[in-house]
Order: sequence, then C-alpha cells, then structure tokens
Amino acid sequence: MAGRELTSIRSPRVKAARRLAKRAFRRRERRFLAEGPQAVREALEIPGGLAELFTTAEAETRHADLVAAAERAGAPVLRVSGEVMAELAQTVTPQGLLAVCEFVDVSLETSLAASPRLVTVLAHVRDPGNAGTVLRTADAAGSGSVVFTDASVDPYNGKCVRASAGSLFHLPVVVGPRFDALIPELSKAGLTVLAADGAGTRTLDSCVDDGTLARPTAWVFGNEAWGLPDEILRHVDEVVRVPIYGRAESLNLATAAAVCLYASARAQRG
Repeated sequence: MAGRELTSIRSPRVKAARRLAKRAFRRRERRFLAEGPQAVREALEIPGGLAELFTTAEAETRHADLVAAAERAGAPVLRVSGEVMAELAQTVTPQGLLAVCEFVDVSLETSLAASPRLVTVLAHVRDPGNAGTVLRTADAAGSGSVVFTDASVDPYNGKCVRASAGSLFHLPVVVGPRFDALIPELSKAGLTVLAADGAGTRTLDSCVDDGTLARPTAWVFGNEAWGLPDEILRHVDEVVRVPIYGRAESLNLATAAAVCLYASARAQRG
C-alpha cells in the first residue's frame, strides 16, 4: 500500500503531476491526468497505461481493489492529503483518486489499418466538454476511431477526459493531422466523407433512404459556434444537414453528432 502521506504541493512527484494540467507539459511527457475510479479502472485495462496513482487515505480504503490492481501493474501508489488532492484534481469535488496515464493515441495509419466502417472526425472543435461528449458518443455508436485534427482541442485536456467518461481508453484516437492531408487517407481507406453542417444540400433522412449511410463513412463535425469553414466543406464528398422539424434554430454539436453517428450505426447494421 501507499507509504507516507504527501502533504506538500512542493513535493517533486506532486509538482510533476500538476504540470500535466498544461498542454505543453503533457506533450513533452506524453502523459495526462485522469480522475476518479472509472478512469483508473479503464487505464488499468491498457498494459502500461497507468503510470502513477495518487490517492487519499479515504479513497485508498474505499477503492482498495483498484489500489491493489495498480500496485500489481507496477504503478507507484502515492497517498496524499485532501489539500494536495484538491490541488491536483481539476474538479470542485475531487473523488480521491487521480491517475497519471500514458498517452493512448495512435497514428492515422494504424487506425485505418483495421478498416473501420465508421470514423468520427473533429475539425476546429475547441470546447473540451463538447469534444469529450462526442468521443463518448462515438464509442457508444461503434465508431472505429476518433480523429482530432490539428485545429481541435487536445483530447487529453482534463475536461475532455472527464466528459469522455472512459471512452478515451476504449477506441483508437488520432491526434493532430491536418485536414487537407486527412481526407485523401480516409478516401483511400474506402470511407465516404460526410460533413455535418446546417448549410448542407443533403438531409440526413435522404442519406438514410438512398443507402448512403450503409457505406463505410467518416463523419466530420465542426466548431460549436461557426460550424465548418469553406475550405473543409470543399474537400468532403457531401455536406449533410440534420433536418429541423420544429422551431429550434439548430442542434448543438454533441446532439448533432449523436444523431448522425447513430443513423450510420443503424444503417450499417440494417
């Protein structure tokens, strides 16, 4: 079990973990923070995925199985005071377990080698909560991978990790490709590239009816406020809008992604 309790945020191990709240340090160390028992459990499913575990005395008792599993996996377990955990955690009410995890992203080539029938692309998505929610939705809908382009938020942002609810650990995640270089690779892999945008000339219903969504598909989702820029829309195969039957002006990003991804999932399983 964890030894002496760390009570100072100046402890070298604590300082090193705190730095991972910043993207530059995450990139340099190729590590990120994931809070809570669910995240720890998911990280333990990946060999070598859990690098270090911080726990309060209370959480160590409550989640003794996870602490023991972390120790069996060879990850150092460090007991910290509640005050130190509050500094490490990025939530108002810390859950008492905080994992330092190794990056889990893969190359685009690796993700496409598995011939996925459904791929989710986040282009110019800047809000980490939205990005994490779309990642979770993509996982639930059976997406074969999720691609964060170079203009999108970091998937290892703490808010994004929390919003993904463990899905970050479940499916291949690709980070950083330029959109203009991404499209030819998706097409070469046999994927029809569809952009979800309110200005689309096609509706989602028509894509369901004519069998478009039954084909291997990559869905592209854009910025929460201003959608997808013209330079992206010009490169995709089709621009598709979700029909609005009531008086709402539009759907938010996460909802639109859920509707599109599940429409594809159903069509591909039909």
